[in-house]
Amino acid sequence: MTQAEKGEVAAAASSSSSAAAAAENGKDKERDKEKEQRGGGGGGSKRPIVPAAVPESLQEQIQSNFIIVIHPGSTTLRIGRATDTLPISIPHVIARRHKQAGQSIYKDSWLLREGLSKPESTEQRQNGLKMVDQAIWSKKMSNGARRIPVSPDQARSYNRQMRPAILDHSSGTKWTNTGHHPEYVVGEEALYVNPGDCYNIHWPIRRGQLNLHSGPGGSLTAVLADLEVIWSHTIQKYLEIPLKDLKYYRCILLIPDIYNKQHVKEIVNMILMKMGFSGIVVHQESVCATFGSGLGSACIVDVGDQKTSICCVEDGVSHRNTRLCLAYGGSDVSRCFYWLLQRAGFPYRDCHLSKRTDCLLLQQLKETFCHLDQDLSGLKDHEFQVRHPDSPALLYQLRLGDEKLQAPMALFYPATFGIVGQKMTSLQQRSQGDPEDPHDEHYLLATQSKQEQSAKATADRKSKPGGFEGDMRGQSANAAENLYPPEVELGTSHGECILGGNDSEEPLTAHMSRKSAVSQFEGKALGLDKAILHSIDCCASDDTKKKMYSSILVVGGGLMFHKAQEFLQHRILNKMPPSFRRVVENVEVITRPKDMDPRLIAWKGGAVLACLDTTQELWIYQREWQRFGVRMLRERAAFVW
Repeated sequence: MTQAEKGEVAAAASSSSSAAAAAENGKDKERDKEKEQRGGGGGGSKRPIVPAAVPESLQEQIQSNFIIVIHPGSTTLRIGRATDTLPISIPHVIARRHKQAGQSIYKDSWLLREGLSKPESTEQRQNGLKMVDQAIWSKKMSNGARRIPVSPDQARSYNRQMRPAILDHSSGTKWTNTGHHPEYVVGEEALYVNPGDCYNIHWPIRRGQLNLHSGPGGSLTAVLADLEVIWSHTIQKYLEIPLKDLKYYRCILLIPDIYNKQHVKEIVNMILMKMGFSGIVVHQESVCATFGSGLGSACIVDVGDQKTSICCVEDGVSHRNTRLCLAYGGSDVSRCFYWLLQRAGFPYRDCHLSKRTDCLLLQQLKETFCHLDQDLSGLKDHEFQVRHPDSPALLYQLRLGDEKLQAPMALFYPATFGIVGQKMTSLQQRSQGDPEDPHDEHYLLATQSKQEQSAKATADRKSKPGGFEGDMRGQSANAAENLYPPEVELGTSHGECILGGNDSEEPLTAHMSRKSAVSQFEGKALGLDKAILHSIDCCASDDTKKKMYSSILVVGGGLMFHKAQEFLQHRILNKMPPSFRRVVENVEVITRPKDMDPRLIAWKGGAVLACLDTTQELWIYQREWQRFGVRMLRERAAFVW
């Protein structure tokens, strides 16, 4: 029996509690595999991957070269070796060919979403815009003067008479060639599949979670199959790794801070058992963002395309009670900008939010024109090009005023998005429980309350009637019983944490009031600044809160506007509690740590994680997963599973 096989047997035979020994055996197995791939010699050497003469740093590099970091976003997939300077970034979308002729075409929407066409949507949008305008007027420019608002009427008459100039009779862009009838098309090519072709378009992740729905391709099995195809295709095409060689590679997977345990379990199973990676480490995006930026502690504000997540991270730990997920992001700003452009007489009249090519154009216009600079005011002329397949390249003239500032400010006044009847704020949910993971929080709560009951019975037996000691013991036992009411706590698997410490440590009345507070809280669309203040306020101690105010890190691509850093800093300073304003020396908002692209910081943190010595204890190997399943996540995850 080889050393690797011995390692596998030892890992399988060990219980979950002997995690360190199992990790070491799995590590030996990995070394043997990587050595075998290079045609290495006998298995008796202590470091079989490279000859002993190679310095430690180079050996670390070779190990990291066999680790792939995957950061799956709602709109963009970022994937690469841990040694790569930059990841591969592709649209996280797949086009699947119809199995039978005559099927109706299904397309997941991009900029459109539920709750926009309700009767109250228009009124809510108008009210939100009034608040935005009031905020713009109330904040003075750097020269001390008030900003003069610009009415859309001033630009409308000009824009409506504009006609496009033809730059070229060929736009230079083409529909994806599907003449050879590929079963699927991935990434950029999927976005440019001709709408007339028989392909369904699927975005497997929406608003940070798996995109499960009742339509075609909306089942958990179908979504996982889409993820497997997209990731496998990207690894083969861009990283040039044959899928049969993935058994020599390990994977670091970044997951949202507020995650669905069942979904994470299924994705880990897919990576290890279907794609065939030999090992995996799962970690949270926010913690990886601190690793990628080099900060020890920070309030992480991740503004993505579909959602915005906020949480406070201290020394590599994401504080559970500070986690918030807001159901809006960059794509909502793009849609809001389109609505404002229409009010101003947008000259490109064939623009439709249901067309993918127009969605791409609107994203580009938002990134080009929008800003958060109070000093830029008045009407200004712009131009933009429309280059769609099978159409001439067109050049449009466009005059805009406050619309460029109003659209990104909707992140702070989300009523402006006009979304009605949707859950806009999510908090950390308690798991529903998993039959494969018996020692979960429900088990702990049940055994805890039994222990409390037995402690009470013991105290009652020992206590003397009428004695001071007996009274005190009886009170403490009753308090303990109230603290963990078993029938209430175990029946509230959907209850969510909004305030306070560990959410299992609360009396019944507090539990009921928290539940009503949660439902009220989730119905509200919190502005970005208020959500940050709420997250920091949920930190356990004043010292931690001070730390967070002095290190607010903005990552993701949804807030990459000119002067966004100064704008957010000003709003946090103005709205933070007065008690902290006196003691916090400086409120610092960081949008580009070390001049890095904020969209890549979390992925970079995953690459850093791959190189840490402590990561060796976190690997979950394929054999262990086969035997112990999701229990390995409870045992090895670097966060409380």
